[in-house]
Amino acid sequence: MVDILHRVAITAPVADVYAALTTPDGLAGWWTTDTHGEGDRVDGALRFRFGAGGFDMKVIELAPGRRVVWEVVDGPEEWIGTQVSWDLAQVGDYTVVLFKHQGWKEPVEFMHHCSTKWALFLMSLKSLIETGKGAPDPHDVKIDNWN
Repeated sequence: MVDILHRVAITAPVADVYAALTTPDGLAGWWTTDTHGEGDRVDGALRFRFGAGGFDMKVIELAPGRRVVWEVVDGPEEWIGTQVSWDLAQVGDYTVVLFKHQGWKEPVEFMHHCSTKWALFLMSLKSLIETGKGAPDPHDVKIDNWN
């Protein structure tokens, strides 16, 4: 199996980053404006919709201020059964985010696309927290025919 891995440092307290990863308003501010569900409890369901489709996630782990993990339960075939996680650490004035989208069966072309989009959305998360304005779908950078 192969994974998508990214790291970003955000100038903010870890609690602010954690809230942006676990609340519908926070998630809608950086990933997609069409976000619904409960991301602040284990077994919570989250629904994310984009112009090109969507994803349903189950929250499988929460460690306030330290870790968020989802399992993909519906969406593109390549995503189902994969896990999306964020490990957070306060380092001085920064929250360091170690992101993983793990469990891909093989590095198909769609994975390359998703890796680039995850990087863009992590920069949207950084922008939301540092400036108050993210670039969630449909306001994100479009990179190809999958958007």
